[in-house]
Amino acid sequence: MQHRTTISKYIKTSIFTFFLGFLGLQTFAQKVKIDGVAVVIGKNIVLDSDIAKFKQEVEVRSEGKVKITDCEMLEELMQQKLMAHHAVVDSVNVSDAEISDKVDRSIQYFTQQYGNIEKVIKAYGFNDLEDLKKELTTVQTENLLIEKEQLKITEKIDVTPEEVRLYYNGLKEKGELPQFPAEIELAQIVLTAVPTKEETERVIAKLLEIKKDIEEGSNFRMKAIINSDDPGVTNNGGEYTVTKESAFIKEFKEMAFTLDVNQVSKPFKSEFGYHIMQLHAIKGNTRVASHILMQPDVPDSKMNELKEKADSIVLKIRTGILTFDEAVKKYSDDADTKNSGGLIINPSTGESKFDLTRMDPAFYARVSDLKKGEMTDPFYDEERSGDKMFKFILMKDRTDTHVANIIDDYVKVQQLALQKKKEETITKWSKEKIKDTYINIGPTHSKCTFDKNWKKAVNK
Repeated sequence: MQHRTTISKYIKTSIFTFFLGFLGLQTFAQKVKIDGVAVVIGKNIVLDSDIAKFKQEVEVRSEGKVKITDCEMLEELMQQKLMAHHAVVDSVNVSDAEISDKVDRSIQYFTQQYGNIEKVIKAYGFNDLEDLKKELTTVQTENLLIEKEQLKITEKIDVTPEEVRLYYNGLKEKGELPQFPAEIELAQIVLTAVPTKEETERVIAKLLEIKKDIEEGSNFRMKAIINSDDPGVTNNGGEYTVTKESAFIKEFKEMAFTLDVNQVSKPFKSEFGYHIMQLHAIKGNTRVASHILMQPDVPDSKMNELKEKADSIVLKIRTGILTFDEAVKKYSDDADTKNSGGLIINPSTGESKFDLTRMDPAFYARVSDLKKGEMTDPFYDEERSGDKMFKFILMKDRTDTHVANIIDDYVKVQQLALQKKKEETITKWSKEKIKDTYINIGPTHSKCTFDKNWKKAVNK
């Protein structure tokens, strides 16, 4: 079970990347001619090349820790295709908006990886952006079907305290208790630099000037490349596809759905700075729009003043004049942490604990040597929004790497027990569904030995 679970973990991260790699310019019909069909499940097909590519990707992502056979790889892929097939049979609903959002996120991810969208298109052998989007739509539709079918199967699964205890004792008896990595809990005080009124007025005036130029015929893309502070502008000229479900800031989406085609907005403010936007097209529930972002500058003199203020606050805390919590309430500008004693929430988990080994390297370097109750010195930071600030960090709590115990790690053990129960539920579901599903295993893999009874349903 543990081996299968490990494979599945890497399968989920590998499927999306390698689908792109072998979809490319070839049509599906061409692929079938030059590539063997390993198995057919319902209307879904697994090719021999799928097995080889996913197997290689799993081994690369696991840094060689997971070694699997072609037959094991095929069974994992068959499980995915079985889920996708029955999601359709069960009329699982996947909306166009959900798919579009996933596709947009995927394009943004690959653009960040390769530098610009043209390099992505070339790397994966597509004709153009629309060709790439078409294939991404196919991939993400299946991914969403699988995710929703899994949720449907396991939505009512839960574990009782007794089940958690039995699960823990079972691991302990077999000498298989997991080792949990070092975790830390952090709090911060943030002092944000605020631009002067004159600088803000200068930015707004400049955007109004650009707006006028565009309305008189200037090219929006060129104006964006020259003026915009959006880091993605060199790749996309400031153009984005927007849906109401997209992961854009509220102000950006609202403006995209307010404008008429070709209309240029007045300057509007967001947490990133000041924007103007032009709407290019309306496609159902989707908008295609471009924006120019400008962020007001903060002079060095103001930054020096802010640094001196941060140093004085640290000194007051270290000498006992103020407690950290008092300083947070009195001085911190961070709205997300000001009312919780500065406590930083891990965006990946929604909890306050951070896995020390999985932190950003630069941040890790700042806090890794801190003991409980110690603080960093003030340091400069700049957010993705362009905000400039000085901040310092308190190590609120720290737990070193250790073998799991039921008292300190109950929540983690509970999560592991719940995951195991869900996997067992899906396995039971699969064994039942295999009986009623058309499955045809090709001759190359007909001699494979599987955990589930895939062969019993062959040609059914």
